[in-house]
Amino acid sequence: MQRPAFLDLRRLEGRIVALFLGLLLLVQLGSVVLVNRSVQANAEASIDADLKTAGHRLERLLFQRVLRQHDIAVLLAADDGFRSAVGLMHQEAGTETLRDALANHAERVGAALVAFEDLEHRLVAGAGVQPGRFVGLAADLPEGAPAEGDSRLVLVDEKPYQLVRVPVRAPGPLGAVLMGFALDEDVLADLKGLTNVDALLLVRGGGPWRKPLSLEADKAPMLMEQAAQAEMGQNQARRLNLPDGDERRGRLFDLRVRGAASGVQLSALLTASVSEAIGPYNSLRWTLLALTLAGVVAFAIGSVVTARRISGPIGALARSAERLGRGDYDCPVQAPRNLGEVSELAQAFETMRQGIKAREADVHRLAFWDPLTDLPNRAQFVERLRTWLREHPQERMAVLMLDLDRFKHVNDVLGHAVGDQLLQRVAERLQAQAGSRNLLARLGGDEFALLFEGAAASQALGLAREMAQGFERPLSIGEQTIDVSAGIGIALFPDHARDADALLGHAELAMYAAKRGQHGVLLYDPAMDEGSQQSLGLLTELRRAVEQEELRLFLQPKLDLHTREVHSAEALVRWQHPTRGLVPPGLFIPFAEQTGFVRQLTAWVLRASARFAVEAEALGCPLRISVNLSTRDLLDAELPDKIRTMLQQEGARPEQLCLEITESAIMDDPARALATTEQLHAMGFRLAIDDFGTGYSSLAYLKNLPVQELKIDQSFVMAMEREADDRKIVRSTIDLAHNLGLAVVAEGIETATALALLAHWGCDEAQGYHLAKPMPAGQLPGWWQAWRAPEFRDSALGPLTTT
Repeated sequence: MQRPAFLDLRRLEGRIVALFLGLLLLVQLGSVVLVNRSVQANAEASIDADLKTAGHRLERLLFQRVLRQHDIAVLLAADDGFRSAVGLMHQEAGTETLRDALANHAERVGAALVAFEDLEHRLVAGAGVQPGRFVGLAADLPEGAPAEGDSRLVLVDEKPYQLVRVPVRAPGPLGAVLMGFALDEDVLADLKGLTNVDALLLVRGGGPWRKPLSLEADKAPMLMEQAAQAEMGQNQARRLNLPDGDERRGRLFDLRVRGAASGVQLSALLTASVSEAIGPYNSLRWTLLALTLAGVVAFAIGSVVTARRISGPIGALARSAERLGRGDYDCPVQAPRNLGEVSELAQAFETMRQGIKAREADVHRLAFWDPLTDLPNRAQFVERLRTWLREHPQERMAVLMLDLDRFKHVNDVLGHAVGDQLLQRVAERLQAQAGSRNLLARLGGDEFALLFEGAAASQALGLAREMAQGFERPLSIGEQTIDVSAGIGIALFPDHARDADALLGHAELAMYAAKRGQHGVLLYDPAMDEGSQQSLGLLTELRRAVEQEELRLFLQPKLDLHTREVHSAEALVRWQHPTRGLVPPGLFIPFAEQTGFVRQLTAWVLRASARFAVEAEALGCPLRISVNLSTRDLLDAELPDKIRTMLQQEGARPEQLCLEITESAIMDDPARALATTEQLHAMGFRLAIDDFGTGYSSLAYLKNLPVQELKIDQSFVMAMEREADDRKIVRSTIDLAHNLGLAVVAEGIETATALALLAHWGCDEAQGYHLAKPMPAGQLPGWWQAWRAPEFRDSALGPLTTT
């Protein structure tokens, strides 16, 4: 006679029944023995974990509290009325106004102390509890926002306070505001609400434990006595038995205190009730026992029925899983009815199949379509382009690449939402012009590309110009009317390239060339690629030039037209390339400015100039070296500190250097440029405006800048002998500079007549090829000793002296 399947351990049904019943009996028998033992241990472990967490929560609450206090102090330091009170203190030699302001603010924000100290951390005025004592405790308290975890606690008369210090500037530093806030029961109440742990703040050391703060005033003495008897230390949990039968576990958590006496420590005694923790476990034990008895009976019957109902559908689910593993997401998974978890498992398989199928479709769309414009993206465009090239190797084709002008400005001014709408409208207009046959794609950002099938150069240029003309019609987005334009580059197949990547690269080069030259539409030319590769190679090698000492310092002397002596020179940089030879500065400096590498070049020139000035002075050739600062240099807030450090390292003085600033550098950010130049002027540097007359600067900025020198651009000087207008500009500039108290330097002197004219008009210094060409720095001392100034007389000028 064949045994039933649920009794056959070789069958799935038998194994399910035997396993489930055996495990249930084993677990329940073991739980009877272990549950009583583990309830107590688990409750205590849970309390210990809660106490440990509560200590960190308390520390975090104190840190958040001191952050809010710091924000209050920042508002006070920035308050115009308060800074006026500080100013009146200096003007009227009194502190009453300041003390009243401090008292009013302390009352308004609930501070126990508000004090103002000078730059030497001496008390100037204060209001509240013992200002002098708090200032002494805060001697090493840092200014500004507290670091993570720094609660800034101090003890005054065994009472805890939190201190913050904020500097006061108007605009220079005047002193600092010191604020103290008494620690109250609100912190303990917040901790109780967050962790259900009671806390008692106490002072240890130097005698019996003292209680400064507690929510349980009646139990605080007993808790401190129990904790002291248990010799509880930092991070040690102990059992505390109170006389009223309240069993607790306690833990000490030491708090960091500034300026506390030796051996004195502010600690938090954290306690939690063991009875409350064990209560839920008692009901759980009775519930578990009842469930065990009912479960053994019901499980014996239910496991047999369940095992029979599981074995059949599981086979069907296994076959469905195999289909999903093979990538077949079209065949639905049939869910058996009324099978509980098995039905849910079948439904989960079906949900998984549908989800995977939907995600496959989404991934495919995200991989090949642009979600904003609903156009093909770069990946699809490249794939379609490669497919077209494989299938039509003998046909002509053009790739047009388009990039919008000033699109970043639209995003910055009108917002990204308007920018997105603009891209959608542009996509619609381009799609209408391109037609349904040609593939239009958005490559990314504001770049679009078009695959123009069967197009020769004339047809591609015609369509590109039509697209460019289409941008002459403004786009209306909501209430905004936006004028946009674009640069379009064209690459032809097979004329310019035969593979997709090269065609896209050539079209992109032509597009950027069209944008730089504002041509609108430009056909690719191989010269574009050669120029960009050469520039990229130079920039790559330039990054190594400083480290490999390939840069050379050249100097061009400047003649003092009053004494006819050379007292200064302009610093110029040359690149001695190991294979290219001497690289002209016009080839690498513009690219250095574009990439930001010009800061490293300026630092090198400043250091080399300072070193040369020191060496030349030691040789009896004292010269002031002029160094040009770029726009990026002038807008660097750390520039004064960097130059100060460099001078200290080279042993040079500020008066040995003159820093030249271009007009464009000033106009990019006048306020920031003014702040930097004022710092450099205060350090003792001579400052000069370079290339004056070629920019767009305002005379108001020229009046306010702390400069001592003005350089007339050589474009005016070189043409003044033959152009009356240039003579008027040069002479007027000299008069203007002198009226403003500035010295004048003219560059580009190539003839004796130009030199005589400048001397006649009262120009202070001159430089140019007529006097000396730029020379390596090492040659200048010898040249300086042997050089004699040329003669120039006013009588030889004739009518040129009249403007």
